[in-house]
Amino acid sequence: MELTELPNIGPVLAENLRKAGIETPEELRTAGTFDVFLRIRTQADSTACLHQLEAIEGAAEGVRKSALSPEKKAELRAFYKNLK
Repeated sequence: MELTELPNIGPVLAENLRKAGIETPEELRTAGTFDVFLRIRTQADSTACLHQLEAIEGAAEGVRKSALSPEKKAELRAFYKNLK
């Protein structure tokens, strides 16, 4: 399976994932959302936003980011806010 076959992963995010060393859906799930996002921020796109973070989590869970639970979205927002 290719990264772009996952929900939320288009060409730009797929390229950011590759630049961060993530080549497969399995690597994405194993690394975890927060680690992957930090790697993207440091290795591919220093301006990566909350939308990318939510997209990564949704992809790891196999759902559209809009289907993430309110609790999960709040957890992601809190993580993102603490980065600034």
